[in-house]
Amino acid sequence: MSACKKDSGPVDETLPAAQSAANAGSLPAPQPGEEDFVEEEFTPTEADGGMFGAMPAKKAEHFWPSAKRLMGLLKPEAAGIYAVVGLVVVSVVLNVIAPKILGQAMDVIFAGVVGKQLPAGASKEQFVAGLRQQGQDNFADMVSRMELVPGTGINFDKLTTLIAVVLVMYFVANIFMWLQGYVLNRIVMKVIRRLRDDTEGKLNRLPLNYFDTRQRGDVLSRVTNDVDNIQQALQQAFAQLVNSVLTVVGIVIMMFIVSWQLALIALIALPLSGVAAGMIGVRSQKLFAAQWKNTGTLNGQIEESFSGHDLVRVFGRDADMLERFEERNEALYKASFGAQFVSGIIFPVMQFVSYLSYVGIAVVGGLRVASGAMSLGDATAFIQYSREFTQPLGQMAGMANMLQSGVASSERVFEFLDASEEEAETATEHLPAKTDGHVDFKNVTFSYTPDKPLIEDLSFTAEPGNTVAIVGPTGAGKTTLVNLVMRFYELNSGSIMLDGVDVTHLSRSELRSKVGMVLQDAWLFGGTIYDNIRYGNLEASEEQVMAAAKATFVDRFVRALPEGYETVIDEEGNNVSAGEKQLITIARAFVANPSLLILDEATSSVDTRTELLVQKAMAALRSDRTSFVIAHRLSTIRDADTILVMENGRIVEQGNHQVLLAAGGAYHRLYMSQFAGADAGEMPVDDSTAVHS
Repeated sequence: MSACKKDSGPVDETLPAAQSAANAGSLPAPQPGEEDFVEEEFTPTEADGGMFGAMPAKKAEHFWPSAKRLMGLLKPEAAGIYAVVGLVVVSVVLNVIAPKILGQAMDVIFAGVVGKQLPAGASKEQFVAGLRQQGQDNFADMVSRMELVPGTGINFDKLTTLIAVVLVMYFVANIFMWLQGYVLNRIVMKVIRRLRDDTEGKLNRLPLNYFDTRQRGDVLSRVTNDVDNIQQALQQAFAQLVNSVLTVVGIVIMMFIVSWQLALIALIALPLSGVAAGMIGVRSQKLFAAQWKNTGTLNGQIEESFSGHDLVRVFGRDADMLERFEERNEALYKASFGAQFVSGIIFPVMQFVSYLSYVGIAVVGGLRVASGAMSLGDATAFIQYSREFTQPLGQMAGMANMLQSGVASSERVFEFLDASEEEAETATEHLPAKTDGHVDFKNVTFSYTPDKPLIEDLSFTAEPGNTVAIVGPTGAGKTTLVNLVMRFYELNSGSIMLDGVDVTHLSRSELRSKVGMVLQDAWLFGGTIYDNIRYGNLEASEEQVMAAAKATFVDRFVRALPEGYETVIDEEGNNVSAGEKQLITIARAFVANPSLLILDEATSSVDTRTELLVQKAMAALRSDRTSFVIAHRLSTIRDADTILVMENGRIVEQGNHQVLLAAGGAYHRLYMSQFAGADAGEMPVDDSTAVHS
């Protein structure tokens, strides 16, 4: 299922969906040393190619090692690769020999035309001797190279045979080319399927801190855009490069066989074209860079004008905005015109050089035919070779860029696959199917970086069935605390016990199967409301799903929808309100029936009326299970059995609401800052602790 919200933390999916902590979502991943960190969402631009669009070609930093490793992906398909190369070789050989045979057909036609005009009765040798006696040595040489019989016209039997052979050769060549494409596509699809399996498996084995320190868009691009780019490079560049290289080699060999003099003339065009394209390309590259820079500036201007349209009108800046638009539009016009003009010169220049070579070949070839140094058929074949020579060269240049881009993508994918994974499982103990939910922190110490400790020597106990609220300023370690319970991070020292068992002695999947979570930002998946609730436990029956929906008040609004539980959540989850989404996530956690429950400020994004409904649903969810509640609004945790007040990774106070309020300490200051407007003293307060009307 595709995620409908992209602003919550990553979900560990190493365990079955029915037992995963992703029953209700996952905790936002805090940046090292920070609390309640919200990752800046990566927004791809048109220049970036979009989140899932085509990325601009990049160069690999280590081309040959990456290319070697990329080719290594093809090793399991070695037999198929050899078959592809063999099919390409046969196809190329047939294609490059066909013009030579077609030239022979031209010789048959020419010999028949000339022979028809000669008097019958004399042999060719006699006629040639007569021409030499008359001083027509060139014509005599030309006739001597022909297979003709004076007085006899075109040999249609031989001509038909030659044409049939050429047609068969082209037909077979294309059949072989189609076969190599079919085989190669199967090979590439197998390789890419394995690569996608590897990247998906790697995603599930990476620790949470990998995602904390990278843009989500970059990770997504590696496992989607870059893999697609590798597929395109292998499918198109590999086969086309092999075909083009073999074609060029074959044509060059045939050109030297036919006439080494004409072959040298044809090859002279190569360096001339390369120099011309290089000189013009450097200039056009700079102009294209200016074009895209001005395009981005103009698009920013347009977006700003439309986004702030009301303010532009209010302050009467219409004329000013129009003037700025015209200036930037003019700059874009000049840059675009220059880029297109200069880049447009490349093809005509290369064509001109090609035509110079073509003219030289035609003139010299005609002179050699007239002098009898070569036959008309050979000249015709050579001209055909010269016309076909430039096409594979252009294809090789384009495919080289594609291959380079594919290697760059493979380098990024390999870097992802080589990232350090979670510590190996050390499961030596197991929990019963239904646990009590007794959680005991013993001298826990943790830091994201060695030089910046966050939690130091922390100890506390959560009794079975109790609700433990965790409050404190940003950076205090609240979210980190529950992440440690889930083993999203490993402790530096100390231990966390669940029903007397050290969580490091349990498999991560077993541990997380005992935990359900409801986050501040509700995460729904593409699919029906029923599917989203059942995601908490894929083995749940329809009765269990309905019971969870009714207990968490989801049933009340779903019954009013035209499609009911079969209502499909749209791509952005906009066809249900924020409060309704939150209720669905609570129902998802409810149907999972976890022993431990984590609630991360689940009511902060809803209105006051919906908040009461959500609180009732959470109260039903917390019944008879140990709950950890991360809270900013203290009104939501007054009934908690235990409130932990954290500062700088330490518990500075703990007790229930009345006890802590009477103590007049950190909790009292925080409470009064929200409800009495008192100075919060030394304790920093989040913006989210402001009074909500």
